Amino acid sequence: MRKQRALAPLLLTGLLLTAACGESGSSGTGGATGTSGSAASGDACAPVPGDQLVVLEDDQELQNADNIVPAVTAATAAANPALVPALDAVSAALTTDQLIDMNAAVDLERQSAEDVAAAWVEDSGVTDGLEQGSGPIVVGAGNFTESTILGNVYAGVLRAAGFDATVREVGNRDLYLPALISGTDLQVFPEYLATVTEALNTQVNGANPTPIASGDAQATRDALQPLADRVGLTFGTPSEAADQNAFAVTQEFADRLGVTTLSELADACGDGSLVLGGPAECPTRPYCQPGLEETYGLTFAEFREFDAGGPATKAAITQGEVSMGLVFSSDGALARQ
Repeated sequence: MRKQRALAPLLLTGLLLTAACGESGSSGTGGATGTSGSAASGDACAPVPGDQLVVLEDDQELQNADNIVPAVTAATAAANPALVPALDAVSAALTTDQLIDMNAAVDLERQSAEDVAAAWVEDSGVTDGLEQGSGPIVVGAGNFTESTILGNVYAGVLRAAGFDATVREVGNRDLYLPALISGTDLQVFPEYLATVTEALNTQVNGANPTPIASGDAQATRDALQPLADRVGLTFGTPSEAADQNAFAVTQEFADRLGVTTLSELADACGDGSLVLGGPAECPTRPYCQPGLEETYGLTFAEFREFDAGGPATKAAITQGEVSMGLVFSSDGALARQ
């Protein structure tokens, strides 16, 4: 099951979701050339089939920063000084590429999340020189692959730091966040920075508050701190690893145009030949088509409706039905083949 969290910027529902309304903006008309030297001429950015998906860098931070961040009950963190530093060691080492590989190992290679997490803990070296603590700690995990992997990574590192750490699979944020705040059944959870920031923003400030998360991870972490203080939570350092909405193309498409970022795509695709794939909400949501148009000046020949980052969208990209499509940045399907 794919997590609800990753759909946040598109679906705008409940405590899990964030965003505001947006409208289509300016269009790029530069008709710039890619590295191949051929100018855009009406079909320069038409779909190109291929086997390998690659995400184009969101270099102007259209998406909110949903970096992995450890959430800890404040009382537990205060009573166990070695706890947050051990989790911060995970944040310092974990990358998005590693998260992609671990998701692929479970979802595609059918390895167990426990074994994949244990291998990462052993290979990463994060347990070397950890300050030691003691006592029982329950680490929560959502009922989807990535959260289960991360929960087991956290538990493995905490065990290496002397804690009696166990993993408990829980439901969605509406269920586990109160339990984490109380600290009775859960004391640690692998969270997503922007999404938990907006969840707490809603909890503290009421329905439909002014959004405070952004594409800047440090600024979002700073905005999260006073909210965390209000509800009795402590957050560690955000990891470089992130799971957020992203836009993928085939490697063949990227190589043909010589692009690695969305800004470069806009420069190369001023002829309006791009075909965009994604969920039904995409043409009206600010983090999807309108955001691509406003932030990057991209123009599209067509939008085709598929699922939200799921198998249909990914198949449409690889089969050459769309030029680019909405995916999740840590999806195992992005693992290098």
